[in-house]
Amino acid sequence: MTPRLLSESMKLLALVLLLMGSQQSSAAAAAELQVYALCEMKRNLNDNRGVLNDWKDNQMSPCYWDHVTCQDNKVTKISLTSSGLSGILSPSIAKLTTLQQLLLDNNSITGVIPQEFGNLSSLMILKLGRNNLSGSIPDALGLLPELEILDLSQNNLSGNIPSSFSNLPSLNINLAYNNLSGEIPQELLQVAQYNYAGNHLNCGQNLFPCEGGSSTRTGGSMKSKLKVVLGSIGGAVTLFVAVALFLLWWQKMRHRPEIYIDVSGQHDHRELGQIKRFSWRDIQIATNNFNERNVLGKGGFGKVYKGVLPGPDSRKVAVKRLLEVEKPDVEMTFLREVESISIALHENILRLIGFCTTPTERILVYPFMENLSVASRLRGTSTGLANKNVNCCWCCPWFGIIKLNEPVLDWPTRMRIALGAARGLEYLHEHCNPNIIHRDVKAANILLDRNFEAVVADFGLAKMVDRGRNTVTTKVQGTIGHIAPEYITTGRPSVKVDIFGYGVLLLEIVSGKCATTSYSNSMEGAGKVMLIDQAKLLMEKGRLQELVDRNLGGVCNPEELENITKIALLCTHTVPDQRPTMSEVVQMLEGEFVPAERWEEWHLAELNRRQQHENEMRQQRKLFSFTEESLNIQEAIELSNGR
Repeated sequence: MTPRLLSESMKLLALVLLLMGSQQSSAAAAAELQVYALCEMKRNLNDNRGVLNDWKDNQMSPCYWDHVTCQDNKVTKISLTSSGLSGILSPSIAKLTTLQQLLLDNNSITGVIPQEFGNLSSLMILKLGRNNLSGSIPDALGLLPELEILDLSQNNLSGNIPSSFSNLPSLNINLAYNNLSGEIPQELLQVAQYNYAGNHLNCGQNLFPCEGGSSTRTGGSMKSKLKVVLGSIGGAVTLFVAVALFLLWWQKMRHRPEIYIDVSGQHDHRELGQIKRFSWRDIQIATNNFNERNVLGKGGFGKVYKGVLPGPDSRKVAVKRLLEVEKPDVEMTFLREVESISIALHENILRLIGFCTTPTERILVYPFMENLSVASRLRGTSTGLANKNVNCCWCCPWFGIIKLNEPVLDWPTRMRIALGAARGLEYLHEHCNPNIIHRDVKAANILLDRNFEAVVADFGLAKMVDRGRNTVTTKVQGTIGHIAPEYITTGRPSVKVDIFGYGVLLLEIVSGKCATTSYSNSMEGAGKVMLIDQAKLLMEKGRLQELVDRNLGGVCNPEELENITKIALLCTHTVPDQRPTMSEVVQMLEGEFVPAERWEEWHLAELNRRQQHENEMRQQRKLFSFTEESLNIQEAIELSNGR
């Protein structure tokens, strides 16, 4: 290959790399914009029920959040009907240009409808009815080309109906019970379905009386209206007959004993022999019929309630109720959790007391942990949680957020928790048959009993290890900041994934901070950084004391601090095979030292990694510089061409 041809090939390669990088950056930027827009929407709303608790701005994508639906990693639906929300609508919602459905009806939202909503070019359904919205209806809504259903009923909207709505002939519109006035555009009297009752409107030359609710009409000819009336009468008769038949059936069935089904699977009787099967009535009594006041927290597949079992001992329990049990993922979560915990019998593993199954319910019953979770206790005295806008990384799927002013976990207790969690994971990895990979090791999933002993919980993502198979998962599961890098790239779960998560957990225990956190003073180049990177930097500079939770007031054992930080960094080694096993971790914690040769190996590997990273960065800078030169040459050629 001639030097000139080689040079041209290098230029082409640089341009291709630049375009690929640009596409990846564009996708990441789009996802980040969606997260920003939804978090801005959350900040403008008052969420008394906590339905938006998992909307956090430290997530890479909103597509796993509750009440958000995506297609091709783009938000297409927000469903928050009857969610107890108040506050105002954020104009940032308009940044979700792929949004097709926005359902916010039956809440207590106030303020005006933002004009920016006219930028939602893909919007097909907009439901804002039964709120307390005021002001006029934005003209821009009539410019939405895909809009098919518009419900603004039962608000305090005033002014005229925008004439721009005449451009939407296929629109189904409900503007009933507002303070609207003026004439209804003639085109809006020809649409398939409409409701203008309860306003001060008139229908122009058609002379239909439109005040006092008499304009509750559904467009179309008199013949079609007659069909509607006859259909309504027929429907009412059918409904009456159906109700009568249901009452007869219910009267017959109410005296029959309740029928429950077992969890499907060939191992039910063998593996659940030591676990109690509760009746549905027992669970209802224990939780006061699932009273919302008893909710301890919410996880990925359901809620956890505090309960008291009926009986002379009145035992306190935590009742995990899975939602949407008809979904295959939820059923698999239930089976996986029962299967995992039923074979994992260890003092540092959460024990399953019992379960309850009906055709529509999947219930798990656990002992109640008096001291909640490590995550909640670590931030118990922080005044930061008093701010409702704080980014809560400690929302626990088991026990929610800790109340303020709880006692601080002292240093010896934190060391005992670290050792207890390590022993629990060691048991799962090396002593269970088959071995179990937890896949979501983090502070929120380590519970604390009355003596502050660590108990590993939440096996909803756990996976049995089949040594004869090399399993690749199609969906990487876990929590951002705790997921091992090789799991993200390969999709292969292993015990090394748990060990990485445990390393992050140790840093959380020491610092009281999230896996990803923000700094304003103690780090150069303030901003959001990984807790692992901060620990590496402070270890290198000999300033580990800055890593310690400020709530401890500087009270810690310096030797233990150095030891546990080294263990954490070994566990989060970028090369999975270089991470210690959990039995080795337990030995290092019990012996209170890290082998010098092990630490030296890590230190050399880290230096090599940094050197490789710096080389890659220099190479990228060269490529970008080279590409800019080639683009300039191309521009010069184009300018020199004849016009």
